[in-house]
Amino acid sequence: MEVETYTLHRGTAPLLISLPHDGTALPDEIATRLTSAARRVPDTDWHVSRLYAFARDFGASMIVPKYSRYVVDLNRPPDDISLYPGQNTTGLCPTVEFSGAPVYLAERAPAVEETAQRVETYWRPYHAALIEEIARIKAVHGRVVLWEGHSIRSVVPFLFDGRLPDFNLGTAAGASCSPNLQRRLEAVLAAQKKYTFVVNGRFKGGYVTRHYGDPAHGVDAVQLELAQLNYMDEESFEYLTPLAQQVQALIHVLLGACLEK
Repeated sequence: MEVETYTLHRGTAPLLISLPHDGTALPDEIATRLTSAARRVPDTDWHVSRLYAFARDFGASMIVPKYSRYVVDLNRPPDDISLYPGQNTTGLCPTVEFSGAPVYLAERAPAVEETAQRVETYWRPYHAALIEEIARIKAVHGRVVLWEGHSIRSVVPFLFDGRLPDFNLGTAAGASCSPNLQRRLEAVLAAQKKYTFVVNGRFKGGYVTRHYGDPAHGVDAVQLELAQLNYMDEESFEYLTPLAQQVQALIHVLLGACLEK
């Protein structure tokens, strides 16, 4: 029986929003092997589908996974080669949390064969849908912006020093989108004073941004990593609507810049 691993909303604009770490579900056979802390799936990009829900109103397509990144990380390459050589990171089937704590109980981590099966069951359907939707949008509009929506705790010593900037824009150091689009997005961030930001800092873009971005052929890919304290409580994972609305207002302007020709 085929597993339902994602939902896809098909819009009318040349914009596809991918939220690969929004999922929280854990299959029972995996959940029973996780530590009690890991079963809370703390490394989820909490509430990003809620944060971006407004984008459907102006025609964006949106793809959202059902399952947690602890099942398989949809933003890692299927061969699990590190995207940040020499730096701490987590893998295709993570065995450590962002805190550095183990995800699995002793000797319960997945073997190579299980990892390969998870790729087939959970990873490939999401990426097949991405490929198909990019092609559909490009056939209609002649171009598409693939926007990777992410979020993370503002302080994660295992991954980076100090506090993360509020808005972290990644374009694979300029390789995944056109110079004009990057300039427009940087100008939007520079024009506001409420949030700190960086472009191609610690988070330059994951597998999706780097693999699918092809500006020479009409596919611009951009990743936005948000510091979670700006829209939620990082300890309880509670969504804080008044804060979130302010973040949404700036994201709205950024996505609008993506739709400019």
